[in-house]
Amino acid sequence: MKYKLIQSLKALTAGGLIALGSLVATPACAESLKLGHITPPSHVWHKVGEHIASNLAEASGGKMKITVSPLQKLGNEGQMINLMQAGAVQFGIFTAAGLANREESFLGWSLPYAFRDVEHASHAASTPAAREMLKRLEPNGLVGLGYTFAGMRHVLSLEPVKSPKDLANKKIRAFPSPIYNDWWAANGAAPTAMPLSEVAPSLTTKLLDAVDIDLDALVGLKFHQQAPYLTLTNHMAFPGVIVVSKKWWDSRSDADRAMITKAVAEAEAWGFQEAIAADKANLVTAKADGAKVVDADLSSFEAVGKQIRDKYTAKNPLIADFYKQASALK
Repeated sequence: MKYKLIQSLKALTAGGLIALGSLVATPACAESLKLGHITPPSHVWHKVGEHIASNLAEASGGKMKITVSPLQKLGNEGQMINLMQAGAVQFGIFTAAGLANREESFLGWSLPYAFRDVEHASHAASTPAAREMLKRLEPNGLVGLGYTFAGMRHVLSLEPVKSPKDLANKKIRAFPSPIYNDWWAANGAAPTAMPLSEVAPSLTTKLLDAVDIDLDALVGLKFHQQAPYLTLTNHMAFPGVIVVSKKWWDSRSDADRAMITKAVAEAEAWGFQEAIAADKANLVTAKADGAKVVDADLSSFEAVGKQIRDKYTAKNPLIADFYKQASALK
């Protein structure tokens, strides 16, 4: 009887040690974090978000788990920023053009003809001025950690657009931003803000004449089925900004911050290469799918672009510094 009792105690002790070992092997308090953005799951920004999540899960040994929510599932950009300021959402990828409503210098990314292509723009992300823009987000409750890119922007239209004259009094869907409005108005067009979900029916019913768009969105949403003419104006870059909640960031240890910064930096570099490759591949796909590339006089668009650049570089010293530094990369 005594022997059986001892054996039972040994078994219980061994079982307890095994159970304790399994508890130690599993993160005791895995932290559930959120990352929100406005693009579809096929978009490079979403892929960058997933890359950040994967990097951080690995670096933290599973203690930090990020759920990436696309397509405004956590709200529009303004609503997500409010949630981040409260610490309810920890990560976000927001449009630089949208953040310009809070920090004007981000308009520098929308200067017409400041960049040759996505690769040039990605190099500009490392300039001192671009990094200063990120620092200036902190009064808005955000900590800027990096950038990611969509393709360069072009014109997709119902009728061929060879010069600004072809846009006279035409309605073009454009991002709701002062610099976009100034740019299209200077080209004689009527910039019109509307959700992407309304673009296809508006082209079909001719409530819109054209769209300011990048090739990633064009291929993904197939707007060329309604508006077949593609003018490769290449007029602007379109970066996203990778941010974290300052309230959440301030609560982290120095070691955590270093780990998060490294995870984001690796995803940022990966995203640059992904966006460069995608912009080239998307043009091939768009043409194969029926988009008709227009032979246009880009010099007339570039002349208008200089007017807009001069206006905004004179308006804000950091925008002027950014343009000077980006131009020096050419």
